[in-house]
Amino acid sequence: MTNIQTIGLAKSKTTQWQTVLEDHYDKFLSYGQKAVKDFDDEDVHQARVNCRKLMTLLRILDASDQAGLIPLLKKSQKALGKVRDADVMIDAFKERKEDAKADNHKEESDLLKAVIKAHKQERKAYRTKLAKKLPKLQGKILKKKWKTLIEEHLESLAAQADVNRIMRELEIAYEQQKRTYRQTAKTEGIDSVEALHELHQLRIAAKEIRYTASAAEFALSSKFRDSEEVYKKIQTQLGHINDKRVWVETLEDYNPKKLKVNEEVWSAFIEQLQQELNEAIHEQQSS
Repeated sequence: MTNIQTIGLAKSKTTQWQTVLEDHYDKFLSYGQKAVKDFDDEDVHQARVNCRKLMTLLRILDASDQAGLIPLLKKSQKALGKVRDADVMIDAFKERKEDAKADNHKEESDLLKAVIKAHKQERKAYRTKLAKKLPKLQGKILKKKWKTLIEEHLESLAAQADVNRIMRELEIAYEQQKRTYRQTAKTEGIDSVEALHELHQLRIAAKEIRYTASAAEFALSSKFRDSEEVYKKIQTQLGHINDKRVWVETLEDYNPKKLKVNEEVWSAFIEQLQQELNEAIHEQQSS
């Protein structure tokens, strides 16, 4: 290959990376600005997704964080995540409340109404923090660091980036975590706190592969082209289990007396959720 061809290839690779990076960067800023104005569920979700994809790409491209962008994005992701997780939980409990109401289970419906009200108060605090933090995190410092990345570091970083190697490493890490989970489930019990923790870590490992395959699809070999869909299914399945676990833990943190709900109904509902969690775990084990 001649020097001219090599230079042309390097420029093409840089252009590919820049196009994808700037797409997610622009969407992160745009959705983030809209999210702190009216806290629309979808705006919060898209700001979080694009922030996560940016972090994924930068960890491939700039593992040592020369640009210093990752800490700012990590803080943004955390603030957006608190609001998004609250949105998801409130929507899930609203759906259950409507089902309980339709089945004439008034006590359960009233319980869920009280839980939703309490969680909305928590979400209000998360939204206040988001409105205070995100504009600063998306401000002058981020934009200056971003400009430096694109103008000074991108060409050399893009030339060295090896997405396929990263994908292989992530898949190896996923398989190792799968073995860790299975061993923990065998020794401690599949519904133990320890096993649930390792299962949650397995979900995170699957999510990392999914996001890498999605965000860096332009640089992947054909071997990994189906990875996003494969690991999305795994993440979704494990996500159902994680949701149930979080619901149980959230309810256990509330005081039924303060919420003015019947304690027997409260205990029965938590027991029901725990049973659903155990069933989901057993279903996952047999799949």
